Amino acid sequence: MHRPEDLEAVRQLLRLIGENPDREGLEETPQRFLKAWADYTRGYNEKPEDILKVFEDGAQKVDEMVIVRDVPVYSLCEHHLAPFFGRAFIGYVPDQRIVGLSKISRLVEVFGRRLQVQERLTNQIADALYNNLQPLGVAVVIECRHMCMESRGIRHVGVSTVTSALRGTIKDNPDTRREFLSLIGK
Repeated sequence: MHRPEDLEAVRQLLRLIGENPDREGLEETPQRFLKAWADYTRGYNEKPEDILKVFEDGAQKVDEMVIVRDVPVYSLCEHHLAPFFGRAFIGYVPDQRIVGLSKISRLVEVFGRRLQVQERLTNQIADALYNNLQPLGVAVVIECRHMCMESRGIRHVGVSTVTSALRGTIKDNPDTRREFLSLIGK
């Protein structure tokens, strides 16, 4: 249930843009808006360490790269509150432990469902995986389209931004870095 003052804040926002919050099409908008924003920003209520299930069983003699490709990314630009979206490519080189593959996608969700800039998002994912799993190396590449560029401002449709964060052996070893980039098609 939403607090009356929160509903009134949304009604005031509608008035600010010249709308009538009492018209039929907008009567339920404050409730829907608040419910949607709770979902868009649910990452503030989640901690990476709570979702990163790590296994030693199954990790024996696993010393080659593990990659999860094309993970959906949905977030909100903290500067304009406009959406940005795309995909993430995440890889790591295990060291005695592996992580549940679905947990890598969940990690993207935890940080993506906060107000963000893509550069920070990329580093937060890499740091959380590196610090919690303690692998030999981690690589994160994110490619997104930003509505703050496409629907306002410069209005260049289809422009994507690519960011990367490398840790450990993937950063330090050019051959390992090339392997990651070739496996994700970059």
